[in-house]
Amino acid sequence: MRRMFLGFGQLLALFAASCTALPAPAADVPRMAHQYRAELVRNARLVWGMDAPVATFAAQVHQESGWRPNAVSVVGAQGMAQFMPATSAWISELYPELASNTPFNPSWALRALVAYDRHLYDRIRARDACERMAMTLSAYNGGLGWISRDQKRASSSGLDPLVWWRSVETVNSGRSAANWRENRGYPDRIIHRHQPIYVAAGWGPGACQ
Repeated sequence: MRRMFLGFGQLLALFAASCTALPAPAADVPRMAHQYRAELVRNARLVWGMDAPVATFAAQVHQESGWRPNAVSVVGAQGMAQFMPATSAWISELYPELASNTPFNPSWALRALVAYDRHLYDRIRARDACERMAMTLSAYNGGLGWISRDQKRASSSGLDPLVWWRSVETVNSGRSAANWRENRGYPDRIIHRHQPIYVAAGWGPGACQ
């Protein structure tokens, strides 16, 4: 009987452990995000391939709009991807599949986000995929031209222009102090704060893991 009692206790302990071992960050995925998960995965893999960093893109949508299709920022950025109207128009001309230019449509916004990220990623040189994605996110937030200027400034300061973390991210090639802080915080929040939530929830791989 004692052996049976210990076995039952062990089962209880295992059950309790399994409950507490669930990844707590998964609970932080916004409820609204779940209905768009398949759409994001589909578009990310179409544009980036089967090894697309889906968790990074999910974290980016989390940062941009909190998954709200009707989001509008104080400066006029629209939809889940938070494109300014001029950027939406440019994207719609660049990619035939996005010609409808409907930033408040979730499918359009998610495809536009991963496509624009890819556009930036292909034009950035970096030491590895992690550094390159961080610079891509910086460019998404502030413009590709700034990355080029920041890399040149880093190089002239004796820093590695192909490394973002603790190198290019530390220089300012002319932004206002407020814009510089916002831009530097953008990749950090996405990769280090939000991305782990989606990795833990099983959304797929992320950058810089």
